[in-house]
Amino acid sequence: MNKKIVSSLIATALLTTGFASSVSAHQAGDIIVRAGAVVVAPNESSQDVLGLGEFSVGDNTQLGLNFGYMLTDNIGIELLAATPFSHDVSLDGVGKIAETKHLPPTLVAQYYFGDANSKLRPYIGAGVNFTNFFDNEFTNDLGGALTDLSMTNSWGVAAQVGLDYQINDSWLVNASVWYAQISTDVKFNYLGDAQKVETDIDPWVYMVSVGYTF
Repeated sequence: MNKKIVSSLIATALLTTGFASSVSAHQAGDIIVRAGAVVVAPNESSQDVLGLGEFSVGDNTQLGLNFGYMLTDNIGIELLAATPFSHDVSLDGVGKIAETKHLPPTLVAQYYFGDANSKLRPYIGAGVNFTNFFDNEFTNDLGGALTDLSMTNSWGVAAQVGLDYQINDSWLVNASVWYAQISTDVKFNYLGDAQKVETDIDPWVYMVSVGYTF
């Protein structure tokens, strides 16, 4: 389903390159602020955890914010931010075992199809993601066997495809899909022995928002 969504947005971008109207938007020097709902859906994998299988990480929805600046009519930069995401971490046969929170600011360079008078502006982007994990805690310590949970921060590449529909010269609606490379070392003690589990989270991120152009 994720691949279908991305493919559909890319196809829309190619088909609507020449779509234009009298609305003027996304001009060089414009600042675009978008706010809406953003869902982080991990595509996780990890090393085996104490013979109990891999970590499973749940989805989470938060308020998403992004801030864009148009360098030219077609090239922009954008910073994705959000309120902190909170995820449940589970193991097969055990269920929920821990919780973690993270902030994943992501900076991308973008190319917008069409011209400054296009009402529909599909775009693609690529850049870098930084993820800061915090408030890591066990919710099931297996009778005191698990202690001292921590997760290292992550740097990774990110990619984006999206679509703006300009309502008027100031307001727009937006839909976008992101993919971020997020890897972390999950560290904890089991019966006093230090453990480290390499974990890839690599989420798909979906956002629907309303934007304002300055």
